Amino acid sequence: MKAVVVYESLWGNTAAVAGAIAQGLGLGAQALSTAQALPEVVADADLVVAGGPVFAFHLSTDHARGSIRRHPEPGAPAPDWSHPSVRSWMDALPVGSARCAAFDTRVPGPFGKGAPTVADGLQAKGYQLVAPPEGFIVTGKFGPLRPGELDRARRWGEQLLERAQLV
Repeated sequence: MKAVVVYESLWGNTAAVAGAIAQGLGLGAQALSTAQALPEVVADADLVVAGGPVFAFHLSTDHARGSIRRHPEPGAPAPDWSHPSVRSWMDALPVGSARCAAFDTRVPGPFGKGAPTVADGLQAKGYQLVAPPEGFIVTGKFGPLRPGELDRARRWGEQLLERAQLV
């Protein structure tokens, strides 16, 4: 089974989660930034897992990214601007029929979720959801991930593999 895990990550937390999910999916699974996950790479995947960070109560938007770029917080780590938002990536994603799953990284509390938006976007393009959207917790605005989240992401990847093979 060919699996790709696509991510948007400014401070490395979502990239780390994507890498752990790919490890859980097993040999051959790739974690790719939205810049690397070109249509031809995703086109022949059997399972597409995609995710991004939550900013301002929602899945990252180009507007929120622009605001972060224009108004960096003093002392904040430098963001990685080398890849587009997962929303932009989904907009450009061709119609497909592979199985899919969605995740996000978020701070704890009632501060929004992004994974349901990713799941909806993938399903609108024809992809088949194999698991409920999942969120992984960062302990602050820039991270780090809460202890144990990478292990939980690996286990979720293992569960996704099982569910994708049953569909």
